[in-house]
Amino acid sequence: MMRRRSFLKAALATGVWHGAVGRSFAQASSPEVLGQGDFKYRVVPGWGVLDEKTPVNDCHGLARTLDGHIILLTNHVANNVIFYDDRGRLVDKWSTRKFPGAHGLSLVRTPQGEFLFITDLNLHTVTKMSLQGEVVAEWRLPAGTGKYGKETEYRPSWTLHRADGEFYVLDGYGKDYFLHYAADGSFKRLLGGPEGGIVHWGPHGGMIDSNPRTGVDGDETMLIAMSDQQHLLRLDLEGRKLSQTDLPGGNPRQIRRFGNHYLVAHLADNWPKDRTSRGFLSILDRNLEVVSNVGGTAPTKDASGTLQRMRNDTDAFLHPHDALANPDGSLVVAQFASGRTYPVRLERV
Repeated sequence: MMRRRSFLKAALATGVWHGAVGRSFAQASSPEVLGQGDFKYRVVPGWGVLDEKTPVNDCHGLARTLDGHIILLTNHVANNVIFYDDRGRLVDKWSTRKFPGAHGLSLVRTPQGEFLFITDLNLHTVTKMSLQGEVVAEWRLPAGTGKYGKETEYRPSWTLHRADGEFYVLDGYGKDYFLHYAADGSFKRLLGGPEGGIVHWGPHGGMIDSNPRTGVDGDETMLIAMSDQQHLLRLDLEGRKLSQTDLPGGNPRQIRRFGNHYLVAHLADNWPKDRTSRGFLSILDRNLEVVSNVGGTAPTKDASGTLQRMRNDTDAFLHPHDALANPDGSLVVAQFASGRTYPVRLERV
């Protein structure tokens, strides 16, 4: 307990005030070991910290290019997209298309190269960008859906991409529909929404997942991080519910594959009731069973096998919004409303 208190004291002394959460938070430098079992980590002090020439606001999304660069999406319009090398040094940055409401980041590999899909809550857009910052395509709310009275009701949070090039846009801050697009970018249909059983303040992030139990690439499903609802949903590509995985105490904002495991970023552990609750990461096995909570309490079950409420137990995080697993097993965490802090890197121990 003394070690945690001393770290918090140092954080308060050197942190940046952030009115949205009503507390100070310094760039993470906790020396403690986070997590349980085979998935334990330690913060790498100072990784990714840049100077005043490259500021960030909320850090929302992460991706890794084929050449090993780590991409950060932030809603600071001076440099919405920042490229790091593996040591946390600045490689490139751009805001050729300014995104004041930058939120979701997906990197898609095609025969033509790698592209970024960026969702913007304020512009109500999904934009396809080259890695050099060129706009390739942009999608607004399709006409004639019959579900929207005006464009501002549409606030896309993330995109999910299939192996065949088709993709889905999650309207996670709007009306909770999944907008399905063909590989050529033409709009096909709406899925989800209230009539599809999708609850508001639910579909925030997610991925197209090949079934890890079979390893068959064509056996694709949607795996959705349902944020305030504290669970994951697995849906077929028609939007039909296949299963639900409860994550009590969590607030899953994004889920990504991590070898034969999954990595979930929890924004907080009592959100939205307590907006100062700090959050943590969960590592799940191929059956979506939690095996480690990085920065959180160890996963436990009651006599009936029900996962018990999880919570943050460290000062190392403040509102994880996305997390990325690197080939060496390390993790990078982007955080929302955390005092304009840069990403946190965790080395595996």
